[in-house]
Amino acid sequence: MSSKSKPSKLKINQRPWLLFASVTFFLIILTVNSVSLLLRHANYLGRNCSIPVKTGTNGTNHLKIAIVSLSNRVEEQVWKNKKAYAKKNGYDFIDVSWIVDPTRPPSWSKILAIKTNLQNYDWIFWNDDDILVMNQEILLEDIIFGLIGHGDSNSTPDLILTEDFNGVNAGVFFVRKSEWSVKFLNTWWNQTSFIQFGSTKSGDNAALKYLTDSLPDEESRAHIRIPPMQCRFNSYPWIPSGKSFYRLIFSPWTTWQGAYSEGDFMVHLAGIHNKQRWVSKLLPEMKTSRRNKFF
Repeated sequence: MSSKSKPSKLKINQRPWLLFASVTFFLIILTVNSVSLLLRHANYLGRNCSIPVKTGTNGTNHLKIAIVSLSNRVEEQVWKNKKAYAKKNGYDFIDVSWIVDPTRPPSWSKILAIKTNLQNYDWIFWNDDDILVMNQEILLEDIIFGLIGHGDSNSTPDLILTEDFNGVNAGVFFVRKSEWSVKFLNTWWNQTSFIQFGSTKSGDNAALKYLTDSLPDEESRAHIRIPPMQCRFNSYPWIPSGKSFYRLIFSPWTTWQGAYSEGDFMVHLAGIHNKQRWVSKLLPEMKTSRRNKFF
């Protein structure tokens, strides 16, 4: 009879642990949903990704700009999205799939693509093929003039980048037509020691980071601009994971300034495996009416 009572006692002792586990699980789910909701509405909570454009530098200084990208590995909707934005705002859209160098991972060929087209434009706006325009009312001229601080497109800076947790990002950036830009692109292309095959990282981003970090301070200040807010033109969807929570805890400001929120200009699906599902989810949210109040 005593042998039968022991299992019953054991079950009773386990109940507090089951309750604790249930409450913990509930709190985790609540926290995840709360963080996701907070970041998706960051702009409504006061985050401002824009940089004020000085009077007289926008509208009167229309630039000749091309949006350049390689063929879309995601789906045709991404291509249509960028073409529609370019057509709406008077930019050229150029698919440079033909220029891919087979001796390197495809992402390295962005350097060749930019060099090939740079002479015909004031600025080239490079876009990886996993980037969507989410707010068509934001102009590239406003981004450029806001960052360079003047309306003279014939003077420096020459390279506009964003930074994320890992430093500068090679997925989306602006390059101005200049001798310095051509020299920089040639130097970037020649960083062959960074080339990687059989990896999710091809090495072009690491090479770019190395070069920008290696520039003398004076040259970097003269030729490179990085917006204080990554979300100016390179927002990432915040997806719950061990890595994203680690970054949220130890780099909350970087998470805040880079997480995609409604009203942002672009969303970059960097490092996301199921890109097709995210494209289908995000496209209906695209802003096409009036200029968003946060910009």
